[in-house]
Amino acid sequence: MSYPKYFAPATGRRTDALALAIALALAPCAAVAADAAPDAEAAAAVDATELPTVTVSARLGQERPKDVPFGLSVTRGSDVEAGRLLDVEDVLRNSPGVDVNSYGGANDANVRIRGVGSLNQVSMDDGSVVMNIDGVAMSVRHASLATFDVDRIEVLKGPQGTLFGRNSEAGAINVTSRRPTREREGYLRLEAGQDGQHLEEGAVGGALSDQLSGRIAVRNSGSDSWIENANDDKPMVEPRETALRGSLLWDAGEGTEALLIVEGQNTRHKAGMELLRPFGDRPSLDLTPGVFDGNRKDTRRYSLQIDHELDASRITSITAHTRADFVATKGYDRRITQALYGMPFEYLVTDSSDERVSSQDLRWSSLPDAQRFWVLGANWSKSERSFDSLYLGNGNLQRRDFDTDGYAVYGESTIPLNDAFKLTGGLRYTNERKTYNGLYFTGGSAAPGVSDARRVDEDYLTGRVALSYALNPTTNLYSVAARGHKSRGFNDYSTQPIDSLPYKAASVDTYELGFKHESADRRLSLSGAVYLSEVSDDHLLGYDFNTMAVSTVNADTRSKGVELEGQWRLAGGWSFGAGVSYIDAKITSPATGVSGGDVAAGNRAPDIPHWSGNLTAGYRRELPTFWGLSAPALNFRLDYRSIGSRPADPQNHFDLGGYQKLDLRVGLENGPAEFYAWADNLTDERYDLYGNYSSPTVTTGVPARGRSAGVGFRYAF
Repeated sequence: MSYPKYFAPATGRRTDALALAIALALAPCAAVAADAAPDAEAAAAVDATELPTVTVSARLGQERPKDVPFGLSVTRGSDVEAGRLLDVEDVLRNSPGVDVNSYGGANDANVRIRGVGSLNQVSMDDGSVVMNIDGVAMSVRHASLATFDVDRIEVLKGPQGTLFGRNSEAGAINVTSRRPTREREGYLRLEAGQDGQHLEEGAVGGALSDQLSGRIAVRNSGSDSWIENANDDKPMVEPRETALRGSLLWDAGEGTEALLIVEGQNTRHKAGMELLRPFGDRPSLDLTPGVFDGNRKDTRRYSLQIDHELDASRITSITAHTRADFVATKGYDRRITQALYGMPFEYLVTDSSDERVSSQDLRWSSLPDAQRFWVLGANWSKSERSFDSLYLGNGNLQRRDFDTDGYAVYGESTIPLNDAFKLTGGLRYTNERKTYNGLYFTGGSAAPGVSDARRVDEDYLTGRVALSYALNPTTNLYSVAARGHKSRGFNDYSTQPIDSLPYKAASVDTYELGFKHESADRRLSLSGAVYLSEVSDDHLLGYDFNTMAVSTVNADTRSKGVELEGQWRLAGGWSFGAGVSYIDAKITSPATGVSGGDVAAGNRAPDIPHWSGNLTAGYRRELPTFWGLSAPALNFRLDYRSIGSRPADPQNHFDLGGYQKLDLRVGLENGPAEFYAWADNLTDERYDLYGNYSSPTVTTGVPARGRSAGVGFRYAF
């Protein structure tokens, strides 16, 4: 058996990419046909109304998506709720060109955008995508955080190191929560469904004084695992999550305001699980009941943002501190060890980590809607993190501590060349110092330990240049070239000093051509892009069977592809959204000594399908009064997601079949109240989420949940 283990998506039906592309093209036509009957007067009224302007913070300011000179996807808070996208991972899986490798734990996410990202994630610090929550950078390993009371989630595609810093070679994720307002407002949401699924969520906010506004939001949720314990026929785990966010907005006058946010989330009993394939009709594990009951993860975020407007510019300061503590047991059950070694036993490892990150970002920028966009800034961050591993069978223990100090200065500007052309240029200089201290014990902490200490220093430049052209007032064309970087570091799985040699930095050069269209009434938006990314020295975990050393191996990759994404809001209550992505991602250099076997040049990058896409259809119609309801209305939403086949691992030992997933939500509104029913995986598609190659005759993985359904209630005020 190789260590560490990896989990990747596994087999299912092959996706019909042509059918997906046709569905994308024909969706508007279907909408027109379905809408032929609505009342003409009502339709005219809808047509005459413009939708609110959508803005994004993709460049640390407020812009319309059409004006941002690179690819991005935006999911509004209303779509997060209506689509029942309960955490950031769910949102990413519904974003074209984004792939998430996560085997079910609260700290396992490895995100790739457009085929760029670690082939195997070698440490918590080895992220190719940075996640920013209300302007505060956090590891993408926290993508399991709940999406409650959010305003929008942006996925920025392509290297984002210019403005968002380290470990954003593939892109960035911006999560923006709802800010306090002067108006008293809020909502309550309740859900109950099969497999013990439940959700209780609410928020309330408004003015607290003449200058102070506040908002508080809370969520409590849980479910039973669809994977059973073979010893008692009960769910292996019953995950529970509780999250709370409080925010205060102080209007200090004279163009100055301060936003204080305090947020925390506690996750219990969530576990990454690995099963022997095939799983059968009732997936189960042969483990001691309660083995995952100690799994937990606690995250905290404290931030203070101060904005001060000058005559023609703005100064912004964001001071933040985040904490993340987790304990997670994982490993092989008796069935897997029986298949591998001919004897059944539990092979379990408990990982634990404490992380503390303090940061300060100070920037000076242009105001929204300024003719010339510009931003200048400086950033400081300090991270202190541990990652310890205890092997429950033999008592071997590794204690590891990682410290990172980083400093950066950055700037970007967009300059109009004439009425149609704009030139964008940006650059960031970063200096980092990382230290590692390890202590390795054989047979428990009472035995003499072997110590290890190392340090690396690194400075690097990231940047981009873009040219955009306004074809007309509603359509922009753009081209962009960008350089991204993923810094050096130390792997999280060292078992002896030879393991802890620092791994190389990774870098990427990306070239993109695209267009963005937004109609004058903002009812139709359409964007598309073609791109090429060339990565040097991305990361895989290596394993030496002779010395049992765990190291990091580097390999080059190349990805190219095309994306198309759009939304259309029609008269008569119909709305459509769709996205389709084609990615050709390959490993372009050989890698030897890798866990699971050598990797050949020309192999496909793992977990990345050639074709993937999504289609959403929504409808809302007011109804005549009935049953005493004064203002009834019917709504429904249908979400379809299609994922093509993809390799299970960098060695391409086996392919993971594609799958198609269909979700439905139907609601009955009456004024501010709504009762609704939902069905997840409506067709009961049985597909594998992840897969792992252990031997020519043994493969493992994690199955997806089958069909489940439930009901809900929402009240807004």
